Amino acid sequence: MSSAILRSLAREGRSVVAGLPRFTDKCHSLIKKAPHPDIYDELKDRMKSRVHGDLYAGLQDLAIVGGTTLLPLLKKALAGTIDPKGEYVLSTRIRVGRNIRGLGLSPGCTRAQRREVERLVTGAVSQLEGDLAGKYYPLDGMSEADRKQLVADHFLFKKGDRFLESAGANRDWPESRGIFHNNEKTFLVWVNEEDQMRIISMQKGGDAKQVFERLARGIDAIEKQVKAAGREFAHNDHLGYIHSCPTNCGTGMRASVHVKIPNVGKHPDFKQWCEKLRLQPRGIHGEHSESTGGIYDISNKERLGKSEVALVQTMIDGVNVLIEAEKALAAGKALPKELQ
Repeated sequence: MSSAILRSLAREGRSVVAGLPRFTDKCHSLIKKAPHPDIYDELKDRMKSRVHGDLYAGLQDLAIVGGTTLLPLLKKALAGTIDPKGEYVLSTRIRVGRNIRGLGLSPGCTRAQRREVERLVTGAVSQLEGDLAGKYYPLDGMSEADRKQLVADHFLFKKGDRFLESAGANRDWPESRGIFHNNEKTFLVWVNEEDQMRIISMQKGGDAKQVFERLARGIDAIEKQVKAAGREFAHNDHLGYIHSCPTNCGTGMRASVHVKIPNVGKHPDFKQWCEKLRLQPRGIHGEHSESTGGIYDISNKERLGKSEVALVQTMIDGVNVLIEAEKALAAGKALPKELQ
């Protein structure tokens, strides 16, 4: 979507327009804040609407807003660590989405394009070496033993997300979908879920630098193989990396930890604290889920306008503040100055 259209949307600022979906008071979509009938009429047949008013782009020229640097190989150390004694952080996970230029995004791709994505990605991951080497598991025809193991490892993605279903992203399920993971189960690639690729680095504990370094090496290795096949990642200088869901445009990166903060989590100001620290809290099973045992999934809220290193640093610094707040609340002491 062009910057001129975005400026027009921002100027209008109307919440309900004839012909547009009607939004409930519980809807927090940015689309609700500035709908415009002319723009809706122009784009309604070229995009898929999520049930609650967000958008999934079916074509790469419909991705909305963005602008960030390319993912750098780790050229400077991230400052600080998360919970070095291992008292609060259970695990750390950093992921990005990537799509291949010229092949349709999940709501608008053809069956042939989805097959081509799988062919390209499986060819790329088959060339990974060292600690990145592993195995690809196609969902179509997956053995029961493999399925149970992937479920036990919390790796398996499955059909059923109502937003992806409404956007048309689940068509021809489970054909041409699958999961790759390395032998150590610390590097994963999801194929043809929401994006053509979700590239993930993860491990127990709070060593975000190590997780990020592995992710950067994996992305670089996959991108080299994609280029060797005559293709490239979908990216432009204004939008950053192009994704099906516009909220991922830019870096497409989400750095998160599972952290045990029961006192912070039940505090009435918890969400406001996360907002102040530019963090996004979720339950342990992801978006729209609840916490279990005081454990939360905490990640960077922003995707755009900052480098990947800066966004990971935001997550590290913010989670460290929440851990200090947890200690303070448990001991009946004053909150850290960042939250006062």
